Amino acid sequence: MKTVLTNCRRIVVKVGSSLVTNQGAGLDLEALANWARQIASLNARGYEVVLVSSGAIAEGMQRLNWHTRPVALHELQAAAAVGQMGLVQAYETCFRRHALHAAQLLLTHADLADRERYLNARATLTTLLALKVIPIINENDTVVTDEIKFGDNDTLGALVTNLIDADALVILTDQSGLYTADPRKNSGATLVSTATAGDAELEKMAGGAGSSIGRGGMITKILAAKRAARSGAHTAIASGHEPDVLTRLFEGEAIGTLLVAPSLPLASRKQWLAGHLQVAGKLVLDDGAIRAIASEGKSILPIGVKHVFGEFQRGSVIACVSESGSDIARGLVNYSSEEAARIKGHASREIASILGYGGDAEIVHRDNLVLL
Repeated sequence: MKTVLTNCRRIVVKVGSSLVTNQGAGLDLEALANWARQIASLNARGYEVVLVSSGAIAEGMQRLNWHTRPVALHELQAAAAVGQMGLVQAYETCFRRHALHAAQLLLTHADLADRERYLNARATLTTLLALKVIPIINENDTVVTDEIKFGDNDTLGALVTNLIDADALVILTDQSGLYTADPRKNSGATLVSTATAGDAELEKMAGGAGSSIGRGGMITKILAAKRAARSGAHTAIASGHEPDVLTRLFEGEAIGTLLVAPSLPLASRKQWLAGHLQVAGKLVLDDGAIRAIASEGKSILPIGVKHVFGEFQRGSVIACVSESGSDIARGLVNYSSEEAARIKGHASREIASILGYGGDAEIVHRDNLVLL
């Protein structure tokens, strides 16, 4: 039996805390050895694998003899700093048994929001893969703040998938996959075996962002699949408790939920734009402007902008939203927030008279705009 995964060669694998720790009490070395064995098997068959792994804070808590997860940010960062030592040491030991080297990369959103740092991270990862090294990635919890954190390793996995143009993202969890409803509450819920990544119905099945099941649960995995699909990557969501789940998936076995990328991948620069989790400001567009960019491939002109929010400079990444607040696009803006506020709602020919100098006819040019 074959699935779209059998043709994939560059893979990002994300394993959650429940799959690498002893119920939060430090690292499960047997589990880490199991992941290393499966990844080594894929590597030997010519696959390139990047591992996004949780577990640093749990390991740090054990080393510090903390029995309750701290709430204070600086204590979480301290636990992560201590735990990263153990996490990488353990993975290096496990991969060395298979004559493989591991490498550690700690990322923040700022690393991927800056274009130069984004390209540097991409170059590092592709070089490591060419050298047959297994990159192990985690969010840099030692310095992260609320303003720059990814928020969950599902999102981080998707961003890394976009970063390196991976063919597939595998999200391993303690759940069997996506169900049509919460199986804990609905005995009639059935497993979704295959669907299209980005289908709005999937988010409803996952419970939505505001539901009890959605907070950091299945909804983050569904949104990660949607994000990964922007670079043409398929996503598998499966239970990490399935024996040899990784090797079986890429042999074509149907396990868990497979979310297929629906379209051709975005160009690398537009992936970078779409990947921004934080933006400097927002432009609220009227219906005509939304129709022009969504259906006609046009740029955003001042006349189509209803409101300007935030403080930003020329070249900043901004969000474009509808009047109801729905995300429409991301783009690089040609004007500062102060300038944009002055010219909004006006025809492009009026820009020079309003600002006292000539400028671009577009607030955001189509070449610097990506639809979400």
